[in-house]
Amino acid sequence: MPERHRTIRTEGVILRRKNFGETDRLLTVFTRKLGRINVIAKGVRKPTSRKTGHVEPFMRSTLLIAKGRNLYILTQAETIDAYIPLREDLTGIGYGAYVVELLDAFVYEEGSHLTLYKLLTSTLERLSRGDAPEIVLRYYELRLLEEVGFRPELFHCVECGKEIQEQNQYFSGKLGGVVCPSCGEMERGNHLWRVSARALKYLRHFQRNRYPDVKDISVPASLVPEIKGAMRYYVVYTLERNLNSPDFIELMERLKGKGTEHG
Repeated sequence: MPERHRTIRTEGVILRRKNFGETDRLLTVFTRKLGRINVIAKGVRKPTSRKTGHVEPFMRSTLLIAKGRNLYILTQAETIDAYIPLREDLTGIGYGAYVVELLDAFVYEEGSHLTLYKLLTSTLERLSRGDAPEIVLRYYELRLLEEVGFRPELFHCVECGKEIQEQNQYFSGKLGGVVCPSCGEMERGNHLWRVSARALKYLRHFQRNRYPDVKDISVPASLVPEIKGAMRYYVVYTLERNLNSPDFIELMERLKGKGTEHG
């Protein structure tokens, strides 16, 4: 088969990696052309490998890959953006890890999805340049859920269909969105999560607007944990499993907060 048909040049973001054999690594990469793929990086753990510094987690790189019998094989790699500011402290690393872990959890099959790829890279860029994480991550979660078919309904009760009024509501992962107080009292169950009218207002704003229209919003500090908790509940319920990075982020944020208090 001619070489031009066997190799593909594309850019991609490294979602995760694990050691494979004595000197290789198995990479999971979300690429611009092929979507989510697994790639063997042969010899990348050798000190002399030229590919090592270009295939770190949540790094965006240009990749030259060859189609093997069962897996793609990495032949060349060159960094486009390492998102260095995110790598300067453990909290930033946690944010980057969460962005790629969430996408990896929701996307299983190979296949190009340019909108998702742009969402992934733009989210890493926003975090890297210092945009507010509580805005960037909530916007990312809602857009990702929409793209993969799990968009939560935030404007009408998912039980009775009536428009949501400005009052405290319930949030249901099982039913796929907000449940009004009347239906919530009848429904009951551990799949219901209480959400205040104020927190829901911000979630709705994130969902119906483009990023430039939400990036400068100031979310009251008292609402940040509630909004984050509601989205975490919805994501975990939808995935039917926990993610690793949110607990790490919370630990780092607590330690950072204690350091500020003592400083």
